[in-house]
Amino acid sequence: MFSATITTPFQHLRPPDWASGHGQDGYGYFAEFSVFTGAKYWEFVTQRMRWIPAGKFQMGAAAGEPTFVDPETQHDVKLSHGFWLADTACTQELWEAVASDNPSAFKAADRPVENVSYDDVVHFCERLSDLIPGLAPQLPTEAQWEYACRAATKTPFSFGETISTDQVNFDGNHPYANSPKGEYREETVGVKALPANSWGLYEMHGNVWEWCRDWYETYSPELQVDPAGPEQGSARVLRGGGWIDYARNVRSACRYWLDPGNRDSGLGFRLLSSSSLVESETPNK
Repeated sequence: MFSATITTPFQHLRPPDWASGHGQDGYGYFAEFSVFTGAKYWEFVTQRMRWIPAGKFQMGAAAGEPTFVDPETQHDVKLSHGFWLADTACTQELWEAVASDNPSAFKAADRPVENVSYDDVVHFCERLSDLIPGLAPQLPTEAQWEYACRAATKTPFSFGETISTDQVNFDGNHPYANSPKGEYREETVGVKALPANSWGLYEMHGNVWEWCRDWYETYSPELQVDPAGPEQGSARVLRGGGWIDYARNVRSACRYWLDPGNRDSGLGFRLLSSSSLVESETPNK
């Protein structure tokens, strides 16, 4: 069963200790954290985190869906705990505030940071954790990532059976199925330049591939509960596809994997926090 939004009024929810702001909108419940930019004493960069409720879904590609480089065997997955997921890929502005550098090829404060390896992201999360106690930032598992990307859909894309370049940043010369061709931007765009899915998450499809926490392994067809991949391996999973990819490679089910030290202009990431959603002891407080 899917749960697309939080129905409890946000006044009844206690924000996490790390939150600089919180609330509820048409997408559901959110909380934000802020990091001092170092430019001026009053300037901060803020990241919104969306609460993604626990639930079940079918992970992988449906029969007849063209796959990329992996069979993407469809199987049932249960996520027994909700989690906070950034509504955008990590921006260059946030990366610079934490890491004090910017390795990106396509520079702009509101574009996703890229040219970052899995190992780079782990170090970034360690530094951010020191700055924001209690946030415990990390990467999502690929099951958490696909669950959030799908946002209760079963179609190849969260937007439906196909996509356009008005919705997703990909190589529009290679559309999905029999869809018309679209724009090929040949670079990243701002992390909120294109529409969000129904859970308020921007650009889960396209723009940059996003590192996930799992070591790569082939899927098992059996029901999986809170899967997190094998304990060791040689390649980490990436999800979402990028600005340079064909439409079939930005599907919800599409998976790829690379050495954790790999960097290029199509590789970015999105933050997760597993801290809990807590009911207020005194409603409306």
